Amino acid sequence: MDTMVEETRLPVDVDAQPLVQAAAAMRPVLRGYHEEIEREQRIPKALVEQLRAAGFYRMVIPRALGGLQVDPLTYLRVAELLAEGAGSIGWNIANNGIGQLVTLGLPDEGVHEIYPPGHETIMAGTAVQGGGQAVQVEGGYRISGRWTFGSGCQESAWMLGSFQILDDGQPRRRPDGGSMYWRGVFPRSEATIVEGSWDVAGLRGTGSFDWIVDDVFLPERRTMVHVGVPLDNQWARWPGITYALPSQAWVGPHHSAVITGIARAGIDALIALAVEKTPRGRTGMLCENPQVQDAVGRADAILNAGRVYRGAMIAELWNTVAAGGETTLEQRARCRLAAVHAADSAREAMDLVYRHGGSTSFKRESRLAECWRDLHVVGQTVTIAPEWYPIGGRIYLGMDPGSRLR
Repeated sequence: MDTMVEETRLPVDVDAQPLVQAAAAMRPVLRGYHEEIEREQRIPKALVEQLRAAGFYRMVIPRALGGLQVDPLTYLRVAELLAEGAGSIGWNIANNGIGQLVTLGLPDEGVHEIYPPGHETIMAGTAVQGGGQAVQVEGGYRISGRWTFGSGCQESAWMLGSFQILDDGQPRRRPDGGSMYWRGVFPRSEATIVEGSWDVAGLRGTGSFDWIVDDVFLPERRTMVHVGVPLDNQWARWPGITYALPSQAWVGPHHSAVITGIARAGIDALIALAVEKTPRGRTGMLCENPQVQDAVGRADAILNAGRVYRGAMIAELWNTVAAGGETTLEQRARCRLAAVHAADSAREAMDLVYRHGGSTSFKRESRLAECWRDLHVVGQTVTIAPEWYPIGGRIYLGMDPGSRLR
C-alpha cells in the first residue's frame, strides 16, 4: 500500500492517506468482532489476518525491510481510528509499533532475523525496565523472568522484555553506580503466558497477560543496552526523518491516540442514543434536552482541541528535523505534554457524554459503558500520566526536568 512521501512537510492531509482510509473502513468490521474480542481476551485470528493484510503491522518498519515507514501522524491516526472501532485493537496496534521501533535498535543480524523479507512481524511485550535476570554465557545469555502487560501476546511472533545481567549474583552496574538494563527479544514459542493474569475492567481484548521465560538462551544479536528512560531512539541509524525523530514524537502520543479514538466513539455513542431514546418519565427524545445538546457540543470541542494541539507539536518536531535542525528540550517537552493533555481532554469529553446517557450508560452491554471502561484503563498508563505536567513545567522554569525527559 502506498504511503506519503516521507520528505513532505507535516501536516499533510492525513485522512487522505490510503492506510488511514483503510483504518476508517475497518471500524464496522471491528464492531462485528466485539463479543469475541471481549470473551476470548485476544484479537481473533481471522481479524489479525485482516489487520495484517491492511499493512497495520508494518507501519513503522523501514522500507528497506519491506515496511511502510510512515510518519507519526499517519501511524497515530490509524491507531486512533482502530480504537474508535475497538479500544483493544487500537491499543495493540499502537503498542506493536513502539515495540518494533525499539527492536530496530538491535544489531543488524538480530533485526534481519526478526524482520525477514516478506514477513509481517507482530511484536508484543514491553520496553519498560525490569522483569528478567540473566547470566552471561558464550554467545549470549541464559535468562529467566516474568514481565507484565504482554499486550498482543497471543497473536505475536516475538516478545520484548527488559533484564539485568548478574555478575556473581549481583546486578551489573553503570560506571556511575546506577542500575543497568538490557532489552531482549524472545520467540513467542519460548514464552509461557500466565492465564488469568489479565482480569480487568476494560481493554480485555488486548490480552495483556503476564508472561514468563525460564532459563532460555538469548543470543547476543537479539539484545541491546537499555540506553534511556523511558527510551532513546536507538533506531536512528535507519535513514529517513521517521527514525531521526526524538522518542517524544512516538512514545506518549501512541497511547494518547488510543484514548482520543475511544472518546470519539463515546461521543458518537451518545449521539446515536440521543436520537432514539425517550428517557423514562419524559415526553421528548433525549436529543431534545438542552443539557444533552450542550454536552455533545462541549465534548466534541474539548476532544478536538486536544487532538489538534498534539498533532501540531508532533508536526513541529518533524519539520525541525526535516529542515536539518536539532529539536530543543522545550519542543520535546511540549510534544509530550500535548499527548498528556489530549488524553486528559478525552477523559473530560468521555465523562461528559457518559453522564448524559442516563441509566443506559452503566448497562454493561451499552456502547457508552464499553467506551468508558476502555478509556479509563488507557488513562491509567504511565505514558500519559499527570506527572508529565511538572516535568514540563520545570523545563519552562529553567530547572532540571530529571531523567524522564531527554
